Amino acid sequence: MVKLIALYKHPENKGQFDEHYFNVHGPITAKIPGLQEMTVTKIVGSPMGGEGKYYLMCEMVYESHETMQAGIRSLEGKASGKDLMSFAGDLVTLMIGEEVHADATVR
Repeated sequence: MVKLIALYKHPENKGQFDEHYFNVHGPITAKIPGLQEMTVTKIVGSPMGGEGKYYLMCEMVYESHETMQAGIRSLEGKASGKDLMSFAGDLVTLMIGEEVHADATVR
């Protein structure tokens, strides 16, 4: 399982950001072929207290690197990327991760 992770810094106008993200960008991104799951998390604080560096995180799950790359290269993927750069290009950090299963039991 491969994840494309988007971390967003705090926008200047959070209401405007949320309006665009949830009503425009999210629906465009949800149409990307091969996308199995998309989870959006609003960051509400940090363990040290205070607001923290990031405002929002989106995890987009794909079966494999190949599936993810094909999705990104699709018309829907290109539309999502173009929209992302138009409203949050200076706020977003993108990274790719692979889910790891630890042998230790969490209690």
